[in-house]
Amino acid sequence: MNRIAIIDDSDINLMLLENLVGKMEGCEAVIFQESLHGLRWCAENLPDLVIVDYMMPELDGLEFISRFRRVPGREQLPVLMITANDDKAVRYQALHLGATDFLTKPVDGMEFSARVRNMLALNTSQRHLADRAAWLADEVAKATKTVHDREHELLLRMSRAAEFRDPETGAHIQRMAQFSHLIASQLGLPKAQQELILQAAPMHDVGKIGIPDAILLKKDRLTAEEFAVMKRHARLGSELLSGSESTVLQAAALIALTHHEKYDGSGYPQGLSGTDIPLFGRIVAVADVFDALLSDRSYKRAWPLDRALNFLHQEAGAHFDPDCVNAFLSNPDDLRKIYTNVDGTGT
Repeated sequence: MNRIAIIDDSDINLMLLENLVGKMEGCEAVIFQESLHGLRWCAENLPDLVIVDYMMPELDGLEFISRFRRVPGREQLPVLMITANDDKAVRYQALHLGATDFLTKPVDGMEFSARVRNMLALNTSQRHLADRAAWLADEVAKATKTVHDREHELLLRMSRAAEFRDPETGAHIQRMAQFSHLIASQLGLPKAQQELILQAAPMHDVGKIGIPDAILLKKDRLTAEEFAVMKRHARLGSELLSGSESTVLQAAALIALTHHEKYDGSGYPQGLSGTDIPLFGRIVAVADVFDALLSDRSYKRAWPLDRALNFLHQEAGAHFDPDCVNAFLSNPDDLRKIYTNVDGTGT
């Protein structure tokens, strides 16, 4: 049923227009003699068509249309203005304010019916287009999510390639990604950036694919020459991930290159310091080292949690960005949940 709101201060006009609408199949009239009352109803309800008189007290037809068009969701609804004034300036102003069509008094029944039918058909078409657009947007969102999910799965599988060559890392890549997400959240980064670092952080050490097993799996401390080779994994990972149009891979390439930089400039491979180190690199530096300290390695036993936390405090401003350390330690409950979740997926 099409609901047609009619606003006119004249009883006779309201009766006439209501009668004309009543003769049209599938239509019902909702009449208002007070323009403000009619405007409130049109703001709280969704008419299929609004018919408004030009000459009225309180709000005339022009002011009514102006206010009606400012109501959210009423920008495209058809408005038919009825006037005894054939002044073109009035009509131009009404069109400028958002009137869809006009009728001149005295109203001709046949013309009224035809114009109302045309505008109702226009409204129906616009709604169908809006529904279609919403459906298409939903389908695009679903397809995009599928692509992102597949990309995320591929990234996880690639990041585990380095892990398979170093089985002692276990769930390290998942936990450190969750730690990175936690820091980003506590720093107040936008949700999209928090999700981005969660997806990109697991790729931080993918460059280890290019490091010889004799160095990567060595149980003793590396020599200076061996460590120089090990440090190449930062650039190797960046080179492997660079050049993609994927925002996740772009972030991962940046993280791979910069997560071994230190806040005081003593890190590698570029010797960056302070905020010259990209924020994602500074965040992952904290998350990566913290989880590594808590994990068994061929060259060390896992540290107790309190000792690892104290290390972060001590190295804030030297190895680590103090803001990232403070953000990380400001949510001890979530930190411990991630730490105690053995599969590394967080809770």
